[in-house]
Amino acid sequence: MNQTFIEDSEDLYDRLKSFIPAAGADSKISSTVTEILDFVKRGGNEAILKKTLLYDGVSLSVDEISIKREELTGSLLSLSPEQTQALEEAISNVTEFHKQSYPQNWQKENLHGGVVGELYYPINRVGIYVPGGQVPLVSTVIMTVILAKVAGVSEIAVTTPPNQKGEISPFLLAALELSGINEVYKIGGAQAIGALAYGSETIRPVDKIFGPGNAFVNEAKRQVFGEVGIDLLPGPSEVMVIADSSANPAFVAAALLAQAEHGSGKEKIYLLFQDKKLFPEIVQEIDNQLVNCTHKDSIRNVLESGFLAVFLPNRERIAKVANYIAPEHLELQVRPEASDYYLKEITTAGAFLVGHETPTSVGDFAAGPSHVLPTGRSSRFSSGLRLQDFLRRSSYIRYDSEACHKASHAIEQFASMEKLDAHGHAHKLRTLSNRPFSNQ
Repeated sequence: MNQTFIEDSEDLYDRLKSFIPAAGADSKISSTVTEILDFVKRGGNEAILKKTLLYDGVSLSVDEISIKREELTGSLLSLSPEQTQALEEAISNVTEFHKQSYPQNWQKENLHGGVVGELYYPINRVGIYVPGGQVPLVSTVIMTVILAKVAGVSEIAVTTPPNQKGEISPFLLAALELSGINEVYKIGGAQAIGALAYGSETIRPVDKIFGPGNAFVNEAKRQVFGEVGIDLLPGPSEVMVIADSSANPAFVAAALLAQAEHGSGKEKIYLLFQDKKLFPEIVQEIDNQLVNCTHKDSIRNVLESGFLAVFLPNRERIAKVANYIAPEHLELQVRPEASDYYLKEITTAGAFLVGHETPTSVGDFAAGPSHVLPTGRSSRFSSGLRLQDFLRRSSYIRYDSEACHKASHAIEQFASMEKLDAHGHAHKLRTLSNRPFSNQ
């Protein structure tokens, strides 16, 4: 792995900019996705099956696209009592967390005496993409589906790619069953996004698409936006660890290794530290722990190309650099008073993991907040997946005759300034008589 670190300098932000991946897909991915989406839009089930054979190496029939009810219920038999407990524990925590953020309808009178307010409605039908295949992300089921359930979405369609045997992980199916999902399709990649957006003979189109995926999935979501809504475009996983002299080198090393094992090879791992003596100890711990990692080769690859350590003795400077990078996960392995400082001063992290006893793993699997988070500096302007993303809001206005009269001056002036006389006339008609309209 890269066993060196950089120090603060005038060109630090230029160096960071060159390290952080550029937003958006390259032209080859973009054109490939455009072809796939067009093929699925025109060809329906047949096109979906051809792309599944091409990209997943699996030959399926039309009947095999949908997961049968008995497969979902039967998947529970694959779970040990301990696994069932873990899934139910995570479902409970995620449910309770997101219940707290359900927005309330409200109304009040404005200056005219009219009634104004907001109403919130669940989106009618959503599609959720769950990465699967050889690495089924069981936790992603819970971190997406449960939010839709708590929001009250009535129709939830899930797509997930099959493995090379044409099967879906029984653990993933069990998570879907325990989450109350009945509509599941054995489709992955850009073709799954096309199926959710445009529909097919088997799949009805959705109103909004959620869930993380690879570069092809993200580009497909980008291209279908407008036809349907999308949540966000999470890319390869990231972690930043801020460590002061109180940090345990073993904990820091474990945090870096855990995020590096996600498997795309494009993960970004950041370490901002205040004590120079800490760095060689962390490096030694990484070497020690890496030996026992199942995915040691892919982790080592990420650490060689995607690991950046920066020595910054000044915590004000650390906060500024962290805000620039805007990491997906930010572990604060620092003293409690320093955590309080960073929670106030760092405003661009996707998720904070606070204190020495809080690894990113608890957020990834079971704590409550969704692990679907913005990456690639998009935390500067967007948030992680939340309940409100599964709702839509409508404003409403109700004026009576008195309120209508009180608004006359403002409406008249705006109609004049904007040269929209029909707008002014539509309001003025209502002020000419207090009698209800009648066509008698």
